[in-house]
Amino acid sequence: MNLGVRWTLHGDGRTPAPGAVVRPDERLSWPRTAGLGAQHVVAMFGASFVAPVLMGLDPNLAIMMSGVATMIFLLATRGRVPSYLGCSLSFVGVAAAIRASGGDSATVTGAVFVVGVALFLSGLAVQRFGARIIHAAMPPIVTGAVVMLIGFNLAPVTASTYWPQDQWTALLVMLFTGLAVVCLRGFFSRIAIFLGLLFGYLLSWVLDRVFGKINSPVGGEVVDHWRLDLSGVGQAEWIGLPSFHAPAFEWSAILVALPVVIALIAENAGHVKAVGEMTGDRLDDKLGTAIAADGAASMLSTAVGGPPNTTYSENIGVMAATRVYSTAAYWAAAVFALLFGLCPKFGAVVAAIPGGVLGGITVILYGMIGLLGAQIWINAKVDLRNPLNLVPAAAGIIIGVGGVSLKITDDFELGGIALGTIVVITGYHVLRAFAPAHLKSEEPLLDAGTSSYDENGTGDANGKDARA
Repeated sequence: MNLGVRWTLHGDGRTPAPGAVVRPDERLSWPRTAGLGAQHVVAMFGASFVAPVLMGLDPNLAIMMSGVATMIFLLATRGRVPSYLGCSLSFVGVAAAIRASGGDSATVTGAVFVVGVALFLSGLAVQRFGARIIHAAMPPIVTGAVVMLIGFNLAPVTASTYWPQDQWTALLVMLFTGLAVVCLRGFFSRIAIFLGLLFGYLLSWVLDRVFGKINSPVGGEVVDHWRLDLSGVGQAEWIGLPSFHAPAFEWSAILVALPVVIALIAENAGHVKAVGEMTGDRLDDKLGTAIAADGAASMLSTAVGGPPNTTYSENIGVMAATRVYSTAAYWAAAVFALLFGLCPKFGAVVAAIPGGVLGGITVILYGMIGLLGAQIWINAKVDLRNPLNLVPAAAGIIIGVGGVSLKITDDFELGGIALGTIVVITGYHVLRAFAPAHLKSEEPLLDAGTSSYDENGTGDANGKDARA
């Protein structure tokens, strides 16, 4: 049985040729693969650490279970979909609403467990009826918009949380990382994001020694603080188990959480589409598996008290920068996360990464994620002059990026990615139902369950891989 855990060595395993990509079933040398895995861990760590904190859950358990979830995902997809599963930020608002109504951590994880079940069943439905039901619901104009709003929705995190903590460090880290991505050669150009983090870490330490503390906002309050605060590292233990607890189920909490499944399906569909665009592989047959695997992984994580997981857009940015799509790197990242989840001291080291450093890195990463949506439009030759395409995409992106919210009841509110996704999907199909025939004929639904990823023969109109 092929579980996708065997890889061929790419070239000499050291330096890919200029312009070459390392495919999912290939790998570099193991030391280099481990380095790339570490870069993926760093890329996901910020959100995977912050999200459970905001949800009131144990961040070390979140990191550990993200590694387990990633392993489940890679095995389920047979190594064809290079992805990292980390804590979903879509549930932060849900957790806040549940806690505001008197729920505790068990109630939060119980509600999210049910969302995992719904996601798992949705994946099975896609497996049964084919990717055509996703393509029919989300043609290129929709998937491109969803990928774009998922990426650009992260922009306020950079603008309001990371960048203001140390704007000059953020600017220098952004410039260094951009130069590293463009100017470095060989393997070092492939780990430019990681090098940018190391550069920012060292720069912050030097600035602390030279200029002392900085006065900037941290946690919503302007205070004097060190750019690089390592006090938590000394206090943390080397080895320690995270906190486990069983979920509890309340209908009121479940009803608040369930609508998020729409965003998770869209995130997974957009992620698989984006990975397919990047690797040139046809992944339609793995879409249902990916969705079901995400649901199963979230069920396992929440069953022991952890947060739900989703395919991480942050790691798409790393792949876009490195052009290394090897699933071996994700296995390395998963092992690191599993071990690091058992090491509170490591969590303290990564948590100490200065906000200004993250500001400089995320400006590039989050922008790369959003622009992958534009790449989907370009490859599918989506005509944005057609109002049937333009109107729903424009409205959904603004809602998703701007954080527009819609209050349904006193206890339930849709906003951001979830609301933006709903507007794009429903808006497109409602407008299509009333649109004149000449508008609909310019952008037919991909109801055959196929799509062409480029013009060079990697996929044809009949859904057959030209490389086969």
